[in-house]
Amino acid sequence: MTAVIGMVAVILGGVGLATGTILSSIMRENLDGQVQSIQLRGYPSSTAADILNDGRQETGTLLVYRNPLGLVSGAYVSTDAKVATLSDSQISQLLGQIESGAPATVRIDDLGEYRVFVSSSSGSFAVYGLPTSEVTSTLGQIVTTVGLVTVGGLLILGVLLAIIIRRSLAPLRSVAATAERVAAQPLSEGEVTISERVPAAQTDDTTEIGRVGASLNTLLDHVESSLDARQRNEERMRRFVADASHELRTPLASIRGYSELSLRDPTLSENTESALERIQAQSLRMTALVEDLLLLARLEEGQELVYGAVDLSRLAIESIGDARVAGRDHEWILDVGEDPVVIAGDEPRLHQVVTNLLANARTHTPPGTTVTLSVAREEGEAVLRVHDDGPGVDPSVAQELFERFSRADRSRARNTGGTGLGLSIVRAIVHAHGGEISVRSQPGDTTFIVRLPAKPADPARAEAESDAAPTIAAEAAAG
Repeated sequence: MTAVIGMVAVILGGVGLATGTILSSIMRENLDGQVQSIQLRGYPSSTAADILNDGRQETGTLLVYRNPLGLVSGAYVSTDAKVATLSDSQISQLLGQIESGAPATVRIDDLGEYRVFVSSSSGSFAVYGLPTSEVTSTLGQIVTTVGLVTVGGLLILGVLLAIIIRRSLAPLRSVAATAERVAAQPLSEGEVTISERVPAAQTDDTTEIGRVGASLNTLLDHVESSLDARQRNEERMRRFVADASHELRTPLASIRGYSELSLRDPTLSENTESALERIQAQSLRMTALVEDLLLLARLEEGQELVYGAVDLSRLAIESIGDARVAGRDHEWILDVGEDPVVIAGDEPRLHQVVTNLLANARTHTPPGTTVTLSVAREEGEAVLRVHDDGPGVDPSVAQELFERFSRADRSRARNTGGTGLGLSIVRAIVHAHGGEISVRSQPGDTTFIVRLPAKPADPARAEAESDAAPTIAAEAAAG
């Protein structure tokens, strides 16, 4: 629109300028003809006023006359058809602007601009002319009219262009709106259905925009098919993991039971006893792995959660007490407020979240590290933080920290083994509760942050919670 209106404005401006120039030239030629047609009659002793008083001259006629006796005088016909004389200074000003006998345009104080001619005969000469004000006024009206018409035409052109462009680009806006709605959908995980399509009316393959709309619909069909295939594969893999984990529990329990039973035989040799102990240890480790995989599969299927009121403050106190026993070479600090933080959730699973985070801090930091567990309510959310002043998480693995079997060995000293599923389980439990987990780490400052939707205040429990708060605070201080 800007380009079209700009080009039209330049064209109209050029036409207006050319028209104004031509009209100005024509009107000045007409004025020159009118001046030359002035008929002046006088006598040897006449003055300019005497000549103009014959009543035949139009309003504005100017005359400076020198008669044969050498008397110079000047006069003009005023707007009321009366003859007024020119002052000596006005006469001198006029004569000073005439360089030769050619027509000239002069300016006279208090009178304005005049177009004048000079004629002379038998010892006398006359300078006569007409004002250019009429020409100037007419040209001003023409320029104003052309300008207003041009501006009005450009405004009408702009409105018409806007209507035409909006109608022409309506299919493209529909394509863009469809793309925006699809882009706003979460496509990275879970079951995804892309129902958005460009309407059939905007997919006319005879136009460029219609072909874009049709191509976008084809692309969305392919994407939806790919997402459906991905989801089926994920569900198939999830069922396989769940089934395999469930089936492995029985033989692993048998292996562990037979190893325990065999270890009770007092006649075992030292080598046999050592081999059985290793079998038992590995079966226990494999059992833990299978249990974790089964838990993850069930969490992803939306199972395993039994909701109830969970006091995160009390849960943090219990977890930090267990951590002190398991990690005596670490310093453990508990930071909870006086008021309990109560949410709706599955208490055993949330206890597992806190336990796994504390175990992660214990197993991946050197002795002497200070670990701080805090619970608070922030803007309608329950926020649980586990902070340590250990070496920190390597940035290269920070993005994969919550993936299955992720290891942070490159950045933290690892003292004990594990399944590598602890943080994956933490994330799955937190997401199942509608929360979020994140990590912020640099050397000497690592914090895991869990945000969970806080349970709205329940008037029926308010009194019980307020009675429990001093007890929780006392336990925290004792811890």
